[in-house]
Amino acid sequence: MPDWTYQPLRGIAGALLGVRRSRRAALRVLAWTGSLPGGGWAVARLLGHRHPPAHLAGAVGGVPVRSRLGAAVPPAVARDAVRALPPIGAGLILVDPVGLADVPLVREAAAGRRAPVLVRTEDPAVAAALAPHVDAVLPAGGGPDIVRLVSPSADLAARTIANPAKAVLATPALLIEAGPGWFGRVMEAATPTAPAPSPRDAGRDPRRWPAWWWGLVTGAVIAVAGLVAAAVALGPVLLWYDRAFLGMDRDALHAVNHHLVHFLRHDRITLAGTMVAVGVLYAGLAAGGMRRGWPWAREAYLVSGCIGFAAVFYLFAHGYVEPLHSTLAAALFPMFLAATRRRPDRPRWTSRPEGPERERHRALTGQLLMVIIGTGLFAGGVAVSAVGLTGIFVPSDLEFLGTGPDVLQAANTRLLPFIAHDRAGFGGALMAAAAAITLLSAWGWRRGESWVWWTLALAAVAGFVPAVVAHLAIGYVDLWHLAPVLAGMALTATALTLSRPYLCAARTVGVVLSAAPHR
Repeated sequence: MPDWTYQPLRGIAGALLGVRRSRRAALRVLAWTGSLPGGGWAVARLLGHRHPPAHLAGAVGGVPVRSRLGAAVPPAVARDAVRALPPIGAGLILVDPVGLADVPLVREAAAGRRAPVLVRTEDPAVAAALAPHVDAVLPAGGGPDIVRLVSPSADLAARTIANPAKAVLATPALLIEAGPGWFGRVMEAATPTAPAPSPRDAGRDPRRWPAWWWGLVTGAVIAVAGLVAAAVALGPVLLWYDRAFLGMDRDALHAVNHHLVHFLRHDRITLAGTMVAVGVLYAGLAAGGMRRGWPWAREAYLVSGCIGFAAVFYLFAHGYVEPLHSTLAAALFPMFLAATRRRPDRPRWTSRPEGPERERHRALTGQLLMVIIGTGLFAGGVAVSAVGLTGIFVPSDLEFLGTGPDVLQAANTRLLPFIAHDRAGFGGALMAAAAAITLLSAWGWRRGESWVWWTLALAAVAGFVPAVVAHLAIGYVDLWHLAPVLAGMALTATALTLSRPYLCAARTVGVVLSAAPHR
């Protein structure tokens, strides 16, 4: 499980089960998840890990490894470690020390392994029994220069593994303290980076713009479009093509139902706020993440954008295709492709020490809350899309309007498709925003990355505040209807408060570094 669930739950498990049992329970849960069909892939993707830098490859005990970064475990936990740790970045597993009674355990652990398994023993009988089942048997007093770390510092591990003759192994105690994301942090710290380019480095010719510039422009255009949509909703509500489709103006709508114009206004302001939030998220991912070469930033941008552009097909569900909406989507799609057409260039991020443990643990709790919020918003987007494509109204909508859909249908056969179009569009935009929030929160939590905090904070203001204000302004104050929004606001404020010292840390904090070479 990722650090943002691992550390908070470890504290609960430690109180209930004791420290030793909680360690085994946490490792077993991670191993069980990784053993499920597709579980290893899901764990690796959720933690945001990618292939290790090429210079970390080498050989340990004569065995080629993709990464000289691994773990050293006793036989009792070997089976769980072999299944749990490779998906999150361990390039090898060393089982040490191994006695004759441990041979069956090690054989079972090595079966179906995803990374090389080595054992260390001083008993020739053990070596003979295990040689056909593991990748290498190392002598107890010799073998390769293996360093076991006792400090969770990713910087120390990165400096140590820079020596191509050394392998760096984490102990179970270190991983329990540092969390399973430790492997990814070490890989990031060990990756050669360069200073991030400034906007002036891109030049003025759009054909020479880097991918992140196109991502930034796409986000800015979406945000501006959202502001324009909000201005229209606060002003005329209906544009010329709306009036042409309906064959009605605002006065005619008011004559049908005196709450109808307000209802349309609240729908469109909520959609506009979500559009601004999407624009802020895309601009943040581009300027803060893609510009620095973070692979996960591009992938978060890509996933969210695919959802958002797929939702454009909602326009065709009810036979009402907005000219401006369609034109905007057509203009943005090439920009989106330009932003995601290739993988990020050379890494340009800055690796920082983790800082005080209390600060990091509070930030992990905030991260867990943000992932929960993003997941909840995505579920809400699915629900709104389903309502917009089917029933159009929820009970509280009809209570506010004081009428039923049959009355509206009888007044104008195009009125319900018009309302449904707005609702489905909002659902698609909410799903795109939620995907970006979830992935940014799950993959982007690193000390000193203040752009992550500001991106989420500004997106939250843009998404939540207009929705609440619009409901209050028109008198649509059903508490059950507003409860998800109010809960989201409270949880977001809590998550960002807990995470701010960690994400917005400006100075590096000294840590005690130590390593113990294994002899």
